[in-house]
Amino acid sequence: MLGVYLAAQVTMVLASAVVLLPFSTGDASGERLPPWPLLVLLVVPISLAVVVVVAGTRWLGAGPARGRAARELAARWDWRDLGVGAALGAGGLVLTLPAAALWTRWVGADEAGSAVGDAFSGLTLEPTAAVVAFLAVWLIAPLGEEVLFRGALWRALEHWGWNRWVVFAVTTLVFSLVHLELLRTPLLVVLSIPIGLARLLTGNLLAGVVAHQVNNFLPAVALLLTTTGVLPAAGLP
Repeated sequence: MLGVYLAAQVTMVLASAVVLLPFSTGDASGERLPPWPLLVLLVVPISLAVVVVVAGTRWLGAGPARGRAARELAARWDWRDLGVGAALGAGGLVLTLPAAALWTRWVGADEAGSAVGDAFSGLTLEPTAAVVAFLAVWLIAPLGEEVLFRGALWRALEHWGWNRWVVFAVTTLVFSLVHLELLRTPLLVVLSIPIGLARLLTGNLLAGVVAHQVNNFLPAVALLLTTTGVLPAAGLP
C-alpha cells in the first residue's frame, strides 16, 4: 500500500508537469497560467492519483479480491459515520477559523494565502470556470487528498502494525508537508486535525472526506465569489 501511495504521488507530479510543460518555455517572467489550464492543474492530477490508488489497491491490496479496494481503503457508506465527519468538520471550524485569522495576523495577509488562493487571486473567471474551481476546491481536492493520505498511506501504516494514534499523527504531518507550503505547515497541521480525527474515530475514509469537504466549503465559496467579481479579490484563503 505504501507503493500505491507513492505511485499516486508520482502520478500527480508527472501529470502536473505535463500540464505546465507548454507554459514553461520562452521568457520565464512569472506570467500566470490562463484560467482553464489552471483548472486542469487543479482537477486532473489529483483525479489521476485517485485512479492510481483505487486500481493499485485492487491489484496489490490484501485480502479477497471482491471488494478489496473499498475494504483496504476503509471506504463504506454509513450515514452515522458521515454525520460524525460533518460534525467534526463543522466543529473543527471553531478551531481552524481563529487559527487562520491568527496566522494571517502573524505572517501578514500577503504571506498567509494558500497556493490555490494565490494562483486565482486577481483572476476573473467566466461562470462555468468559476463553478469548476468552486467544485474542485470544495469536493474534488478533499476527496482526492483523503484517498491518498487517510486511505492509501493510512492503510500502509496500519499494515505495518503502527498504533492508530501514531498513524493519525504521521498522516497529519505528511499531509501538511506534502502541500509544499512550508510557511503554512503549522496552520495545515491544525486544519488537518479534525479531518484525521473523523477517520480515526469512525474507521471510515468517507467520514474524513466529508470533514475535509466541510472544512473547504468556505474557502471554495470565497474563491467563487472573488473570481466572479462579487467580492473583492483581496485575502483569498
